[in-house]
Amino acid sequence: MSSVAESKVTNIVKSLNVLEDDLDSLNSKVGDMKKQLNVKALNEIDTLMEKTRQMATEEASKIIEASKEKAKSESSKISQEGESKLSEIQSKIDANFDDAVKHVVSRVLKV
Repeated sequence: MSSVAESKVTNIVKSLNVLEDDLDSLNSKVGDMKKQLNVKALNEIDTLMEKTRQMATEEASKIIEASKEKAKSESSKISQEGESKLSEIQSKIDANFDDAVKHVVSRVLKV
């Protein structure tokens, strides 16, 4: 009976060795899968970062362009107001020029 028991034990040990080899193989495959998933995740992160940068750049360009247009509009408005004020001042100078010259001449002649 000892020979039968030895045979059963040997079969059990062999089965355990096969299971151990299968576990090692599975662990190796799981490790490889983890590495592949990690690489895929990093690639996806890089892709998403690039898309995010592009979107941010486009949005920034739109904001800058809108700011430029607003600044041009305000600059034009300020320039028109300045021209208007300058015309007003020039017309006042022209209107009062003769009086100013008469005043200066009379002061000079009195001295």
